[in-house]
Amino acid sequence: MNLNDFKDRIINGYRINKEDATFLFDAELELLCSTANQIRGHFCGNIFDVCSIINGKSGRCPENCKFCVQSAHYKTTLETYPLLNEDIIMKSALKNYEKGILRFSIVTSGKRLSDDEVGVICRTYSKIKKLCGISLCSSNGLLDYEQFIRLKESGVESYHCNLETSRRYFSHICTTHTYDDKINAIRAAQKAGLAVCSGGIIGIGEAIQDRIDMAFELRGLGIKSVPLNILNPIEGTPFEKLPALSGDEIRRTVAVYRLILPDAFIRLAGGRNLMPDRGKSIFLSGANAAISGSMLTTKGTETDEDMIMLKELGFEVRII
Repeated sequence: MNLNDFKDRIINGYRINKEDATFLFDAELELLCSTANQIRGHFCGNIFDVCSIINGKSGRCPENCKFCVQSAHYKTTLETYPLLNEDIIMKSALKNYEKGILRFSIVTSGKRLSDDEVGVICRTYSKIKKLCGISLCSSNGLLDYEQFIRLKESGVESYHCNLETSRRYFSHICTTHTYDDKINAIRAAQKAGLAVCSGGIIGIGEAIQDRIDMAFELRGLGIKSVPLNILNPIEGTPFEKLPALSGDEIRRTVAVYRLILPDAFIRLAGGRNLMPDRGKSIFLSGANAAISGSMLTTKGTETDEDMIMLKELGFEVRII
């Protein structure tokens, strides 16, 4: 079966299997990306979802994720600080809203927030909700069901919890929590009525099959917002010397994710700033969402530049 056959079948309801995905990973690149872009257009139109984040609590994380500069297990130059006060967070949300960003998230380091910390960010979210119309997301680790309910009641609509990689490869990047801990948090958030944003990071030494397996795990969980991070090797972390992925490999990965997850919003996240075109080629290969502005610990892309680029590409920035 050729790519046009796959495209027609996917548009008519077929969902590819892992064997199909492995085959498609070796397809001719330009045709693969063009096919993915057409499938994106069919299922999602030209809607583009842009979000922004604030590093609400930095560093001193007890987890040992090998890619992460925030882990207390590694010696890096990261600035560390406790939970930011609500005024700083509210100003950031309003500033992003005025720039046209329609979704905002407080991201915090650590395995999970304490009940007291959840109370602080819930009060902050409630005030943001009254301040402006920005949609609220949150990313605060492996919370429990009751904590997710509190976030939901404060106005949060979506919760972010990355799987990071495949089940097979997960223990190669982290041993202080498990893959099932991630799955359980995602299901608890969904039970609480929150949409879930979940994806992972590529370029961390994983095999192509690990990327495919993660995509199928996300599909099984019903995830419709899928952030893909590209490793930005940071000095002091175990992955500091890993080679950077080529632009073509990133495009290929995103295109195959589109074929596996035809109606999802595939979101370019950390590492986009490493690409010379700031992700433009990826947005023509099936991606239709992005984090704009500063990342957690690294420089991101300027929101004004992103908005210009998206308009030139014919996208309409809207909330999903």
